[in-house]
Amino acid sequence: MATEITAHLILPARREPIELKTADGLTLVGELALPADREPAATLVTFHPLPTAAGMMDSHVLRKAAWRLPALADLAVLRFNTRGTASARGRSEGEFGEGLTERHDVAAAFEFAGGFNDGHSRELPNLWALGWSFGTELVLKYGCEPDVRGAILLSPPLHRAQEADLDVWAASGKPVTVLVPEFDDYLRPAEARARFARIPQAEVIGVEGAKHLWVGEKYVRVVLDEIVRRTNPAVQVPLPAEWDGPYEKYAAQI
Repeated sequence: MATEITAHLILPARREPIELKTADGLTLVGELALPADREPAATLVTFHPLPTAAGMMDSHVLRKAAWRLPALADLAVLRFNTRGTASARGRSEGEFGEGLTERHDVAAAFEFAGGFNDGHSRELPNLWALGWSFGTELVLKYGCEPDVRGAILLSPPLHRAQEADLDVWAASGKPVTVLVPEFDDYLRPAEARARFARIPQAEVIGVEGAKHLWVGEKYVRVVLDEIVRRTNPAVQVPLPAEWDGPYEKYAAQI
């Protein structure tokens, strides 16, 4: 019997705790979720919202991506806590760096995902940078790495990222998808289209009714569908709303 995919459902995957090592000597904690019985078609390297406002690797959209997309879309999902950030997985070393020293965290995540096979790094395919809120600032400022195929930005505030950062992405030609809630607290669709016009290949999608935190299963499904549409277009979207197979349920309130 098929089961409705709700906020508490955890679909099958190979999940493992990971540690990232930064160039300035910190250990960051995270998790890698892979499809249960096959290799991933693409990889999401995720960057969470502002840690001083409760952002972390378990922020709900990122957690649901890790719980669903390995099974539904053959995607690997790498989540981690930036420096000084804590979640159920643990606390990453260091202190919040106002988006400056976090450049080392971004580099460590991509090195782990696509770096040399030295026992600490993986050779995961088709890396995509997925940032949410503060995480979009990190992607825009530091994420245009050679091995990165493109970026997906959720609720970008464009507070820390400057025009020069946008110009780097523009020059790269890499696809940039920007999902902007209609009622965002910081940047709404019309202004987002104007500011992201510096990146000719950027696609800005306004999401009717949504707010900065994407609360509500309806909006989570919109986000996940758009992620899959870009990163693994072989998968049909919208993604299934039901699952016919084994699963777990998360006991705590999400």
